[in-house]
Amino acid sequence: MPLMMQQNVISCAIVNAGQGAWAFEEHGQRLAQVMQLEVSTSPAQYNYLLGWESVQPPSGKMFIPYQSILLASDKRCMAEVFNKHDVAIPRTYLLDSLKQVQRVVELETGSRWVLKWPTGCGASGHRLIGADDSIPEDWPRPYLLQEFIDLENPEVYRLYGIAGETFGWNVRRFPRGAQYSPWVAHAQGAFYESVGTAPAEAEYQVRKALGATGLLDSFGCADLMHSRDGRWLVLEVNTDGIFNYVDRDISVPSIAEAIDRRLAKAFWAWVELQSNC
Repeated sequence: MPLMMQQNVISCAIVNAGQGAWAFEEHGQRLAQVMQLEVSTSPAQYNYLLGWESVQPPSGKMFIPYQSILLASDKRCMAEVFNKHDVAIPRTYLLDSLKQVQRVVELETGSRWVLKWPTGCGASGHRLIGADDSIPEDWPRPYLLQEFIDLENPEVYRLYGIAGETFGWNVRRFPRGAQYSPWVAHAQGAFYESVGTAPAEAEYQVRKALGATGLLDSFGCADLMHSRDGRWLVLEVNTDGIFNYVDRDISVPSIAEAIDRRLAKAFWAWVELQSNC
């Protein structure tokens, strides 16, 4: 779907380069079909970025901002941005030492605590922690310590945002009777269910979280939990590119189809707008 402007073809590409490109191959082919683009190892004028390993950002313009991709890859950065923009999240501490971690856990005995691996996906690396538990020496610092939202039936809600519009409200749960992990992730055996329309407060917090991370006008999603006291708390945001991509293996076909349709429309609208500036 190349655009013509002043008799010049505007170049667009899905960029997938570097040693980690293999992780995006299948996803890149899906996007290529949906968005009518070619996958390339070299940036074009207008790009949808997947794999990239240089410390320097690619040349050309990115549909999903490069800095937003980096921000979404590190939960410590997210926590700082969420606090700055008053996004509702579980109580969260960034701590420099094991003693500080132990001090919080010892003093705040009314809560359970999770030490989050800051750059993991699918809850990889997270661990519940007590005051006497040790932490591996290679754990990234500062430590990200977050209150564990303990629910009788664990579930995590998700809402997507593309080009300023939110949609696709769903929940991840474990099958009835199945053993479950504390981490309600697809990779841990949880599955998606559609649950109608997002509550107004949940949507409000998602829009704040995506806006704070620079993803609201491009593409991202936010995960939330509904606490026992009725608050909607954002856990994290996700997007496509470099370190991860938003799960499309969703057991609600209408949501996956909506992501594809909206993403293709938004990308080409963005290209047209950028090329006319």
